[in-house]
Amino acid sequence: MSTKAVEAEQPKELLKLDLGCGENKREGFIGIDLYAKADQTVDLFKFPWPWTDESVEEVYCSHFFEHIPGPARIPWMDELWRILVPEGKATIIVPYWSSPRAIQDPMHAWPPVAESSFLYFNKGWREANKLNHYLGRCDFDFSYGYLLDPETAMKNQELVTFYVKHYTQSVNDLQVNLVKRNESDNGNVR
Repeated sequence: MSTKAVEAEQPKELLKLDLGCGENKREGFIGIDLYAKADQTVDLFKFPWPWTDESVEEVYCSHFFEHIPGPARIPWMDELWRILVPEGKATIIVPYWSSPRAIQDPMHAWPPVAESSFLYFNKGWREANKLNHYLGRCDFDFSYGYLLDPETAMKNQELVTFYVKHYTQSVNDLQVNLVKRNESDNGNVR
């Protein structure tokens, strides 16, 4: 058997990237940042990113996404979708839209991020709402959770649900868990 044949049979090692890691790289991930000391220096506002299609199994992105201006989030999410393998996962953590943390930093971009912001990155939802004409090609399913304000966190679940819906400053951060949908799923919302 030739060496080339052996190399071709070896599965490629998939990457785990911490995008915009700053000084807080997640353990087991390759740290990516433009300004902080990181494993790789990459400008995540310039496309295409240096990773090949479907070469990444998992992405972690904590407190970077809110720095991306609203319209630039579309190509950014398309790049994220491009580099993830099918069923690849991404965790994005941002200040919640109704928290002062979302607007206190002058480097945070408009608009603040809410749960519903991620509907725009699901192909089935875009098609159902006739929004495919400008919103990119990515297709993610997502779930989310909250990092609650300490006072809110002490409440029972019924009150927490009420607080999140009706009171500002009850949620500090939003954690969104994305899963890249297979192109063969035909855009059906799961």
